[in-house]
Amino acid sequence: MIETIIFYVFAVATVLSACAVITVRNPVHAALFLVLTFFTSAVIWLSLEAEFLAISLVLVYVGAVMVLFIFVVMMLDINIARMREGFVRYLPLGLAVALIMLLMMLSLVTSDVFVMELGSEPLPKPADYSNTKALGAVLYTDYVLAFEIAAVILLVAIIAAISLTMRKRSKTKYQSPSAQIKVRSGDRLRIVKGMNEEGGR
Repeated sequence: MIETIIFYVFAVATVLSACAVITVRNPVHAALFLVLTFFTSAVIWLSLEAEFLAISLVLVYVGAVMVLFIFVVMMLDINIARMREGFVRYLPLGLAVALIMLLMMLSLVTSDVFVMELGSEPLPKPADYSNTKALGAVLYTDYVLAFEIAAVILLVAIIAAISLTMRKRSKTKYQSPSAQIKVRSGDRLRIVKGMNEEGGR
């Protein structure tokens, strides 16, 4: 009974915080609501005995990715009015994508993997059961192809991000540390004699 109450409380909190992510106007508030969404999702995973996924979600997304997002959003000067100019124009496409994602989630949730017979209880796990070991066994056997494809896509994204960061720009000024070290005081300072009040030098 208590587990059911905890599940519904955090499930409602997850849905509300996720809706707040896309409805609030302040980007920093949206990032903070996304952090709350991750925390509530981690609690739900803990209630489902998926401790490894819950800890990974908190450490990786909340501890690293979302901190980076918040710093980037706070450092960038985002023009909110300009970002909302094309909202109505792209609204039908966004609704279509959201509908497709909703149908995919419903088809997954209503599949035989999640649907259980009424009144049936999940089988008890042995004392030495490890969900991390079970997750790794499933990931590297049944879904190894999808895992490798995701790894290649992430690798391409990392290489593209590094290439975009390290590319040379013609209008960007670069400094040469070796040239700065070799500089002398005479190269930086030049004394010029000016005219005095009597007109002499």
